[in-house]
Amino acid sequence: MKMNNAVIYFFGALGGLLFGYDTGVISGAILYIKKSLGLTPMTEGIVVSSILVGAIIGAAGSGRLSDKYGRRINVMIAAAIFCIGAIGTALAPNTAILILFRIVLGIAVGCASALVPLYLSEMAPAKIRGALSSLNQLMIVTGILIAYIVNYIFAPIEGWRWMLGLAFIPGVLLLIGMLFLPESPRWLLKQNREQEARKVLHHLRKGIGVEKELADIKKADAEEHGGWKMLKEKWVRPALIVGIGLAIFQQIIGCNTVIYYAPTTITKVGLGNSAALLGTIGIGILNVLVTILAVWLMDKVGRKKLLLIGSIGMAICLFALGLLTKFGGQSDASGYITLVCLAAYIVFFAATWGPVVWVMLGEIFPLRVRGLGIGISGVANWAANLLVSLTFPSLLDQFGNMLFIVYGVMGILAFIFVSKYVTETKGRSLEEIEMDLKRRSNLLLDKEINQHIS
Repeated sequence: MKMNNAVIYFFGALGGLLFGYDTGVISGAILYIKKSLGLTPMTEGIVVSSILVGAIIGAAGSGRLSDKYGRRINVMIAAAIFCIGAIGTALAPNTAILILFRIVLGIAVGCASALVPLYLSEMAPAKIRGALSSLNQLMIVTGILIAYIVNYIFAPIEGWRWMLGLAFIPGVLLLIGMLFLPESPRWLLKQNREQEARKVLHHLRKGIGVEKELADIKKADAEEHGGWKMLKEKWVRPALIVGIGLAIFQQIIGCNTVIYYAPTTITKVGLGNSAALLGTIGIGILNVLVTILAVWLMDKVGRKKLLLIGSIGMAICLFALGLLTKFGGQSDASGYITLVCLAAYIVFFAATWGPVVWVMLGEIFPLRVRGLGIGISGVANWAANLLVSLTFPSLLDQFGNMLFIVYGVMGILAFIFVSKYVTETKGRSLEEIEMDLKRRSNLLLDKEINQHIS
């Protein structure tokens, strides 16, 4: 319990780095895996997307398990699975074994996507919860950047096994770090381990406001029974709608497709393949820098406002990308304008929808079903990711570059969804957010009763 708070939050977010590394590294490694293992276009697609299948499984299982056995132990299990997956993919003798261990890695990625926001949100004080929870996204984009750099370093020797295997190092660090981290005080209190919860909160809050926070947690938790039954209750339903909606919209506004499209765009401008590799590193650096800005903005501007700004900004960039690549011709000028639109899109995504969604997923659900709610939202996120990844090539073939306009329309729909369903969580404790959910449900019930009487 003598561990510095900054170290607690660092290791609490480290799962995000593995999440980012393992999803990003395949972009460079697949070029050499294809040659080494003789992949067909079909097996190449399966190797790349198999991690998403695993992620759906991991996200589906981790939420319920974290509610039952604790946040910390499940992060440790995810770290161990990361290590097994990294070694398995690096040593894979054939395509079938590689796909198997990519699914194993995906299970760990799915677990991390649900558990890291959950753990950070429950450990952080209300005033800076947005910034601390944003560390997850900062770690994700840092992991992607490290993957791009590792790909670039090992490209000359076609060292795809090294690219995949190096994920073992942060996996071991996460496993060791979590051995010394405290359990979530909210989960401890839910298990009637009040003295342990008090001890953790005293350490995290430096003794300030601990008894009030404990009382608020107990009050919010007093009348709840948890599990699937509670998740289906009318007062919890708005949180579930928001969680699933945000998770799906984060994917269908085209974030992955635009980033996957980036190297092709850079090559089309005429900068060559080596410049395209360096260009992806540049995009990775931009992603990290803007996410650092998002960490600072989260508790100042507010979650809802950032989502609204991001929706409009990304929609404009996507409309511009679609129209420019369709009607702009092959001139250098239109090429560089396309690059500007691409960079602007990444800035808007990295500052808003990238981090905000994961922060809000850790905030909006009641304590008794927080793990389960985040798990279901995580499944929706990874399923949407898989759907977009699988349909993008055929949709691009059918619609051409006008497909980006379709994603732009999704940005407008995301704006409408946020305006209608999302409530601000900035600066409020998790218990205040939960009580507000109950209050709004009661107001709606009173309104329905009055309408029925009149």
